[in-house]
Amino acid sequence: MSPPPADHDTDLLIVGAGPTGLFAAYYAGFRGLSVTVLDSLPEPGGQINAMYPEKQIFDIAGFPAVRGRELVDRLLEQAAPYAPRHLLGHRAETLERTAEGGFAVTTHQGVGIRARAVLVTGGIGTFTPRPLPAAAAYEGAGLAYFVRRPDDYAGQDVVIVGGGDSAFDWALALHPIAASVTLVHRRDAFRAHTATVAAVRAAGIEIVTEAELSHVIGDGRRIEAVEITRRDGQTHRLPCQGVVAALGFTANLGPLLGWGVDIENRRHIPVDSAMRTSVPGIYAAGDINDYPGKVRLIAVGFGEAATAVNNAAHHIDPEQPVFPGHSTDVPAAAAPAVA
Repeated sequence: MSPPPADHDTDLLIVGAGPTGLFAAYYAGFRGLSVTVLDSLPEPGGQINAMYPEKQIFDIAGFPAVRGRELVDRLLEQAAPYAPRHLLGHRAETLERTAEGGFAVTTHQGVGIRARAVLVTGGIGTFTPRPLPAAAAYEGAGLAYFVRRPDDYAGQDVVIVGGGDSAFDWALALHPIAASVTLVHRRDAFRAHTATVAAVRAAGIEIVTEAELSHVIGDGRRIEAVEITRRDGQTHRLPCQGVVAALGFTANLGPLLGWGVDIENRRHIPVDSAMRTSVPGIYAAGDINDYPGKVRLIAVGFGEAATAVNNAAHHIDPEQPVFPGHSTDVPAAAAPAVA
């Protein structure tokens, strides 16, 4: 994916490069629209790539099971023939109406995009991992908040801090690869799914409860060991080269709150059956939108993306029908060639 020009025009600006946004990029290309996909994260995939790239997903149509990273790769491959522009590592900041009736969006790095319509697929917005103060000095030097590539931990002693699904999922993923895995949680009860907790116990992974990671030992460039402090005040040291802080995250819609779009509880954007927001020309799909009966699944987001794009195409050019026909009706010669 090559970077787009510093400032440019596009038919549809998609804010959010998670699965819903990536499928919307394909569908907009299918509708003949030029597309720019913008995301504050440095790589596409949204929460999937940031939080569970190696986890199996079982509720995607046509896939009995698919790893998160593979799903993202397939979505990028699907859209690639239509050459969507990707502007990653850019947070959408300001939005203004243009004289032509479209929108001008500026990113936090000062890049401007002029779009005839906007589709917000930002999931839960910008999410920030909750910090682990005792290890903060080693962020990027042994401390990680997400396990993007399990093989990076091959042969290491790893300490995972947390009691939720991510902590237990990563413990299972790293167990066959790492030299050792220890899971530390401040309580003796877990938020993770019961079956996952049972699988971690069955695998023989050490779980230390009613304890906290209190100190990191290292040379400032790499972690060598950690100290664990139990509730009764006892401490013990563990050899460790990698710490994974799976303490959850905070989500924030940030600048979107100032775009003039109706937002409920500073979290969800109400839409109608066409995925239209309160501002004509701005649509929302995926976990960020809301309507009666809403179900927050990736599979649902895909359908919402198609609905939003088809209605956006009609908004951009009223001569175009909302329903374009089926993709199977498109002659092979009319489909774009894969580069």
